Amino acid sequence: MSACKCEQNLEANYQKLQEVFDKYRNVKGALIPLLQEAQEVFGYLPGDVMKKISQEIGVPFSKTFGVATFYSQFHLKPRGRNIIRMCQGTACHVRGAAKVFDAVSTDLGVGKNETTEDRRYTLETVACLGACGLAPVMMVNDDTHGRLTPDKAVSVVKKYE
Repeated sequence: MSACKCEQNLEANYQKLQEVFDKYRNVKGALIPLLQEAQEVFGYLPGDVMKKISQEIGVPFSKTFGVATFYSQFHLKPRGRNIIRMCQGTACHVRGAAKVFDAVSTDLGVGKNETTEDRRYTLETVACLGACGLAPVMMVNDDTHGRLTPDKAVSVVKKYE
């Protein structure tokens, strides 16, 4: 009987991780690039992957974990296929960002920094997206959507299903 697809994908991911290790072997200061590339392979940083990185480059796990939790670019939990970033900056706040966030949150059934069970969406808040003239604003993946109302935001998100 062959392994299930998830096991085959996991095996392929660990093979890619080994290639990343080979790329950075004996490179001083490789911890952050290793974490970045490992996250690219797995979509987040599982604990066992961080332990392997620590072993590979000979640093304590506490240092690897400390770096991974210090920088906001690293994620320790699986994330959704679509990342929704809701702006909470001043211009967006004044123009109703809280209601827009609440509508999307309610529609998806998740709160701030949570991922839907089917891993389609991760809902995050950010301090500013730099599109104040379009407030309230959100990004879905790399697409910016502005002048949102609660209903408009929910309909935009549905387009990414």
